[in-house]
Amino acid sequence: MTQQEETATEVPGAAASTTEDTTTPDAAKGAGTTPETESEKPKRGRPKGAAPKKTRTVELTLTVTGTADGEWQAELKHGSKWIARGLDVPAAAVSRAAKELHAELSGPIDEVIDAAREQQQAKVEQLEAELARAKQALAELDS
Repeated sequence: MTQQEETATEVPGAAASTTEDTTTPDAAKGAGTTPETESEKPKRGRPKGAAPKKTRTVELTLTVTGTADGEWQAELKHGSKWIARGLDVPAAAVSRAAKELHAELSGPIDEVIDAAREQQQAKVEQLEAELARAKQALAELDS
């Protein structure tokens, strides 16, 4: 047994190096390098298996609209397809959601909700005064 054959049998799975020219005809026409010298050169580009992970993004558009009366509605769109439209949403839920999302969102939304609350409170006081006048008019008619 030669020394080259001994090396091949000692290391399982390792290819025995021979003195024969193992380059392909196409590679021989090129720079004339052997596979040993090619493997010693640093490879250009990314190593195999190190491809950057592509993050799949999903485009969802949630639109929440409110009126001065304190009525809120939500609409959800996935890309160009409408998922939901005109859903009634409580003002308290809008406020909680805005606080959960970001502080910069909750401030302006809470201001709008507070203004609607004040407007509704004024409307309640006006209706209570009108109800009191109607009760008084009814009492006068009964006597």
